[in-house]
Amino acid sequence: MTVNDHQTVLVTTVFNLVAPAGVLAPVGVELRYDSRNPYEVGIKFNVGRTGQVDWVVARELVADGLVVDSGHGDVRIRPRRDVSGLVVIALSSPSGQATFEADADELMEFLNDTYDVVAPGEEHKWMSIDDALSRLLPHDM
Repeated sequence: MTVNDHQTVLVTTVFNLVAPAGVLAPVGVELRYDSRNPYEVGIKFNVGRTGQVDWVVARELVADGLVVDSGHGDVRIRPRRDVSGLVVIALSSPSGQATFEADADELMEFLNDTYDVVAPGEEHKWMSIDDALSRLLPHDM
């Protein structure tokens, strides 16, 4: 595969929203990986009639969070200590906070599929510095 052979990995799954008093509410989730943005994973939460909420997190953060407490600030991922096979994903924004539980095996399978597209440590080979800069910088300079 070459850098011009871009691929997308898309998985639909369910995370459990951890509500007060430990009540779990299932939430449909779409995990997306695109080789054009090889360092990131998109997470789209289906929030019912109000639409969807999109988050972008580092692929490495998801991988690390499967085995150790990972992340700082708005996104934290860690294995659930008292129940094997679950990962806790805590998200925080000015609009609020949410904590989810996800199946660790499903996340690992998704990550393995992304590694088949872009191997860990090879991400830089898939990046176009010009494209990245054009997205970051204003076009009227």
